[in-house]
Amino acid sequence: MPTDWNKALAVVAHPDDLEYGASGAIARWTEEGREVVYLLATRGEAGIDSMDPSEAGPLREREQLASAAVVGVDKVEFLEHPDGVIEHSLELRKDIATAIRRHQPELVITTNHRETWPGGFQNMADHRAVGAATIDAVRDAGNRWVFPELLEQELEPWDGVRWVAANSSPNGSHAVDITDTFDKAVESLQAHETYLAGLRGVMADPDTFLRTMAESVGKIFGCELACSFELIEM
Repeated sequence: MPTDWNKALAVVAHPDDLEYGASGAIARWTEEGREVVYLLATRGEAGIDSMDPSEAGPLREREQLASAAVVGVDKVEFLEHPDGVIEHSLELRKDIATAIRRHQPELVITTNHRETWPGGFQNMADHRAVGAATIDAVRDAGNRWVFPELLEQELEPWDGVRWVAANSSPNGSHAVDITDTFDKAVESLQAHETYLAGLRGVMADPDTFLRTMAESVGKIFGCELACSFELIEM
């Protein structure tokens, strides 16, 4: 992965999306002195079957703030898109482009936007919509005549994004060695305590799930533990 950058914006659909893959890399980057900001399209209010969305949304927001702090991220923003039914829309592109203009990142991190995960498992609609909209929004952010109303908010175009990095894509081309930050990755996922309590199977066990994935990526890229990204040059 490129290292000649200072600021990244991570754009995902739900609380826990970054923790199920990218947080080990984010912990390494913040330890190296880089700044990472989180932008979540939803508060994950539809993510706990046994809990009403009005209760789940605020709870999952609190868990996400705690999770981000573990890996050195202190700026976490939430949009108001509905969990579970996000659309790849002009509204979503505008919201993300607005954040890009405000934060002026060089690297934008997002979720896997492909139809499947590595191994062929079907990806969900929210991930695909947010990932694709993020890639589009990077170009929108650099064009003053797309969403010109942002100029009235004193948000000048920002064309300084050099890459989009899609985590856990089946087209993963780059990786970050997270051997030294793996424990923080596990701790950050464990901060989603209530969400994890409602799960079953391997995804309810942060250490096992993350270690299995990191070991498989590490074997491909020649290190003990790693997380992968599809790197798209902009």
